[in-house]
Amino acid sequence: MLLIVILLCFNSLSLVHASGDVTDFVFNGFAGANLTVDDSAAVTPDGVLVLTNGTYLMKGHGLYPAPLHFRSPPSAAGGAAGGVLSFSTTFAFAILSEYADLSAYGLAFFVAPTTKSFSHTLPSQFMGLFNTSDVGNATNHVFAVELDTLLNVEFGDIDSNHVGIDLNGLRSVKAASAAYYDDGGGGVLRHMSLISGEAMQVWVEYDGPSTVLNVTLAPLRVPKPSKPLLSHAVDLSAVITDASFAGFAASQGAMSSRHCVLGWSFSLNGSAPPLDYSKLPKPPVAAAGSGGKANKVLEAVLPIGVVVLVLAVVTGAFVFGWRRAKYAELREEWEDEFGPRRFSYKDLFLATGGFADGHLLGAGGFGRVYKGVLPASKLEVAVKRVSHDSRQGIREFVAEITSIGRLQHRNLARLLGYCRRQGELLLVYEYMPNGSLDRFLYDRERKPADLDWGKRFRIIRDVALGLFYLHNNCEQVIVHRDVKASNVLLDGGMSGRLGDFGLARLHDHGADPRTTRVVGTIGYLAPELARTSKATPRTDVFAFGVFLLEVTCGRRPIEDDARTGDRVLLVDWVRGRWSEGRLGDCVDEGIRGEHDAGEAALALKLGMLCTQASPGARPTMVEVVQYLDGTLRLPELLPTALDFGGMASLQSDGFDSYAVSSYPTSASDASHGTVSDLSGGR
Repeated sequence: MLLIVILLCFNSLSLVHASGDVTDFVFNGFAGANLTVDDSAAVTPDGVLVLTNGTYLMKGHGLYPAPLHFRSPPSAAGGAAGGVLSFSTTFAFAILSEYADLSAYGLAFFVAPTTKSFSHTLPSQFMGLFNTSDVGNATNHVFAVELDTLLNVEFGDIDSNHVGIDLNGLRSVKAASAAYYDDGGGGVLRHMSLISGEAMQVWVEYDGPSTVLNVTLAPLRVPKPSKPLLSHAVDLSAVITDASFAGFAASQGAMSSRHCVLGWSFSLNGSAPPLDYSKLPKPPVAAAGSGGKANKVLEAVLPIGVVVLVLAVVTGAFVFGWRRAKYAELREEWEDEFGPRRFSYKDLFLATGGFADGHLLGAGGFGRVYKGVLPASKLEVAVKRVSHDSRQGIREFVAEITSIGRLQHRNLARLLGYCRRQGELLLVYEYMPNGSLDRFLYDRERKPADLDWGKRFRIIRDVALGLFYLHNNCEQVIVHRDVKASNVLLDGGMSGRLGDFGLARLHDHGADPRTTRVVGTIGYLAPELARTSKATPRTDVFAFGVFLLEVTCGRRPIEDDARTGDRVLLVDWVRGRWSEGRLGDCVDEGIRGEHDAGEAALALKLGMLCTQASPGARPTMVEVVQYLDGTLRLPELLPTALDFGGMASLQSDGFDSYAVSSYPTSASDASHGTVSDLSGGR
């Protein structure tokens, strides 16, 4: 007869086989519970598991401390373990948002292998479960049910208030807006707001024999609805490993929210034990504002005490005034609407070591860029210090950068927020450990293998997807206006991120851009800008074409001819060799012979197609992506048939140039243009 051991600890109960394998457990609150937590997660004294505590850019996890065995035991003959067992879990949760109609990212119940490391996962859209390099990989073996409160276009979210089933990534295989079927109201579907702050309950039930997964949602204390919100046929045997952890994860971006779990029960091969509502802790309320400390009452006042007190007050006032001036910010009433995107100057000052030279990543464009680590979240960031000496246009500029900061795409370097001081604007970006692409292209001390053809072609495609998103998948068309190698940043996996949206301008679909002045970098500027000064998606395509040639050839857009001293455009240089039947000689000498000749020819011809003088002759970014993916065949091209008329205007004396550099920026790049002011185009 199987021996069952019952463990009782405060409000928790676990049923354990004689073998040590847990089959059932229930936590009616987590006070005194044996739970594994990390990062921002903690258990409050009254038993609430708080996964995120309101601190920006944080993640948190709460796991059952022992692995659970999700597969049937191997046969007596020594065969492999069987399929995933039936399991059932229910939990009560609450999400408390800083704003009634806007929240950070949601939380997820998940099952992950014991080999899963959460130290390398990221906050924000990755929910503390994945990072940029592993999201979507079948080797993750992660199953999750997400309660998502922010619409993310990259992962195909249906809205900003939904429940989804995730397998190895965050692109849900099935999702539905948060709601429940009210059995007491004739089965009508009643919608719910996940960020209402009200306690809710979720049931997740997997039937192993039929491989059907049901997910049900309802307000707390409402009996489990007979009809689930989601029902999906899926064999989890391909996802869940035998020994796996179960628990919860949540994360935050630049918006303050708290993700709380109030109770949790779980069962293998059975129904999860019901929660005892009378024992569940209540969701926390908003933290009260901090007040001044009570003055100490002196029992006796001696003359020496009066002197010490006066000296202390004077010293304290001096220190307070000095610190206030040191960390002073410029804040106006109209900035309140951008609050969640604003960082304190003190945090940025401490993060960068007081903007010490040892933290300097590069200089150029609008100003200097520093690496920093935010004190609370320990997130690595890049902080750009931008000088501005005028109030003109600053409100519109802040509105644009905060809007752009809400964009979510894996091939865009995210702008996390900003801070203002007198005469200075600080922009806070994601930190990219491998810096900018131009340093790999032009640093001759690097080995060719550091940027081989495979990496180059992947980066080209990454940038194309980023531009495609800006031009086509946003509510408003975003024209980047300064696509170049130094504005392409490389993450730890050498994936390309298009950065520096400091000069991007928004304009409605189908409307004329609002730009009135040329902004960009000489060598990447489309010829029509000399006449119209109006940036469009087609001018971005032109700059991308130059970027294509630059990455493939390993040459700058403009170089001096060593023999004649004349300045030579890269477009003309490639066209000359192509006309001579030597297109293959254009490939960077450092990788020549080790590259894919077909891909290189595609990149060179596509670059020439994008840099035609007539905007209408250039492809759209939709077509560019199709060419690169091979879903659309590049037309047969001859260099003599392409339109390169008017290219000489790029070097005309009357064509002003304004260079903007992302972090880090090479010194040589800054030599090709001057710097525009903050309100350029306003």
